[in-house]
Amino acid sequence: MSSRSSARLGRSVALHLVLTPLALIWLFPLWMMVVFSTMPDNGIFSPGIELLPHGNFMDNFNNLQRDTDFVGAIGISVSVAVTYTFLSVLLTSMAGWALARYRFFGKGVVVAIILGTITLPYAVVLIPQFIMVARDFKLANTWVALIVPPLFNSLGVLFMRQSFSMMPDDLFDAARVEGVKEWRIFLFIALPLARPMLAALAIILFLASWNNYLWPLLINSQPGSMTAPVALGTLIGLTKVSWGGIMAGAVMLTVPMLIVFVLLQRHFIAGIAAGAIK
Repeated sequence: MSSRSSARLGRSVALHLVLTPLALIWLFPLWMMVVFSTMPDNGIFSPGIELLPHGNFMDNFNNLQRDTDFVGAIGISVSVAVTYTFLSVLLTSMAGWALARYRFFGKGVVVAIILGTITLPYAVVLIPQFIMVARDFKLANTWVALIVPPLFNSLGVLFMRQSFSMMPDDLFDAARVEGVKEWRIFLFIALPLARPMLAALAIILFLASWNNYLWPLLINSQPGSMTAPVALGTLIGLTKVSWGGIMAGAVMLTVPMLIVFVLLQRHFIAGIAAGAIK
């Protein structure tokens, strides 16, 4: 074995020795969440430390389903997250395409405003947005109120603007010379080239919608139309907290997302890397 190969092997071993304990530390709270989901409420706060699962998961889930109709809430969350992700990816891509490929008056001001919105804390716009949607538009307790207000994503627009800016101008100019319409250039040339970035953006937006708690809590108060995170929050009462049900629901919300991320991490990393290099 050459000295260069030995050095590379040594660096790889050292890197794994450092990262493996860090990965275990990161995974430990997730594992304890799984363990707590299989324990009764009185066992979660027992003096001893339990590291192995018990057999009460189905009891906790049945209590959760009885109190919140959690399966229905998951269905609502999936529908909202999928619809939101599709529409938001489409709108942010269109905005990014316009900012990257077209010249128009005030373009710099528009980019500056979008950058400025990133610096605003969400709490600043939350109450005005709620008043406008619930009182002025009277859209409270509707799917439109859950999906439409968060659609505009400043980071998504800037991310897609950067992605489209990286593409060669000659490719689109050649298509225009051939008489291809602008909307066909966008749909059939630009978007396929930006597929890794679109996949990364879709994963980020889906997770943001899936984990969103505050806005659905404010705008949707109907028990039968709550998203899954809001339904879990209803288990925290003034005199009783169903910790076993909360942990079972948290496992059902977390584990599928981890599986999806592991399966799609190649596309996610490729999209982030492609959008960061110019």
